[in-house]
Amino acid sequence: MEDVAVQQAESPEIPDKLYFRIGEVSALLGVETYVLRYWETEFPSLAPKKSGTGHRLYRRKDVELLLRIKHLLYEKRFTIEGARQSLHNESPKLRSQRDGRRQQASLFGNDPLPEIRKQLVEILEILK
Repeated sequence: MEDVAVQQAESPEIPDKLYFRIGEVSALLGVETYVLRYWETEFPSLAPKKSGTGHRLYRRKDVELLLRIKHLLYEKRFTIEGARQSLHNESPKLRSQRDGRRQQASLFGNDPLPEIRKQLVEILEILK
């Protein structure tokens, strides 16, 4: 939690826009454009849209993700793989999947299949 607060305090103010061109993002983050293009190849969750002319258009969430990537790589000194793992572990989708599994385990125990099979057999008997 502390790292997030420190990161937010140090991160630049993101302008209130829908889309950002690669040059704007580069200036905002203080990295070269080729670095951003490289990060796109290394982090699958980073996928800016392309305009009709092929220019990259980053959304606010892309810029926020880039700020987290930069923080992990430059300040926390993670490797690319370590940063990728860290981002994967903190993703909201993954957290919700884990929470769902915990709820499922609390309802059915560790292996829900026997209970589900039993209930399906009972439903079949009712339908016959």
